[in-house]
Amino acid sequence: MEEDMDEGQTQKGCLECCLKCLGGIPYPSLIATILLYAGVALFCGCGHEALSGTVTILQNYFEVVRSPVDALDVFTMIDIIKYVIYGIASAFFVYGILLMVEGFFTSGAIKDLYGDFKITTCGRCVSAWFIMLTYIFMLAWLGVTAFTSLPVFIYFNIWNICQNATVLDGATLCLDPRQYGIVPIAEAKTVCAGTEKFYKMCESNELDMTFHLFICALAGAGAAVIAMIHYLMVLSANWAYVKDACRMQKYEDIKSKEEQELHDIHSTRSKERLNAYT
Repeated sequence: MEEDMDEGQTQKGCLECCLKCLGGIPYPSLIATILLYAGVALFCGCGHEALSGTVTILQNYFEVVRSPVDALDVFTMIDIIKYVIYGIASAFFVYGILLMVEGFFTSGAIKDLYGDFKITTCGRCVSAWFIMLTYIFMLAWLGVTAFTSLPVFIYFNIWNICQNATVLDGATLCLDPRQYGIVPIAEAKTVCAGTEKFYKMCESNELDMTFHLFICALAGAGAAVIAMIHYLMVLSANWAYVKDACRMQKYEDIKSKEEQELHDIHSTRSKERLNAYT
């Protein structure tokens, strides 16, 4: 009977411990982190594969050749963008962890779990620094979203021409990469409707897959923007919490000091009355 009671108390203690641990999780920061990781993964993965598909389309159907010298051609720019994508994936993986840790330390649930803690000037400066940095990253992701919409627009035009090539008989519809600055003006790499390359490109899986991959990359960049906005709301709330906690801490210190002074005055007067009585 006693063993059953001990086992029940142990299970109850484990349950309370689990509930406290779950209550200590900063769920807003967790949701923002999951959204950030999902958006960055979608943007980086789909963007990388879409760029590889773009290289295949340019080489197979537009006959664009990589420059033999170290010139800044379209293939070199695509390679640079790929390296930037690698850096974005690594940087925001670390940044998401940092924001999650900051959410843990500024959460009110942690204060309930581990008792009152000393709000330092360094802690407030760190919170303000994260707010400023997250705002800058939000603006950067807005720029990335706008930049990602450009290839979506280009591939939509190509897809639209492929869809209308069979509808508008007799119309001369051509695709010229010089219009988008992909190749120099002197190089004519035009693919017109009715040619074999045009129909092969329109029926190929590379065009359809690359178009949809760029759309997914655009969606991932939009998700990252939403995550940054969510982080800004969370960090602003945490900053307000830290600021109020600091004011409350100063109030408690002043109150404790005044009570100690009143106690000292009362003790001094009591001793003086006792001495006068004796």
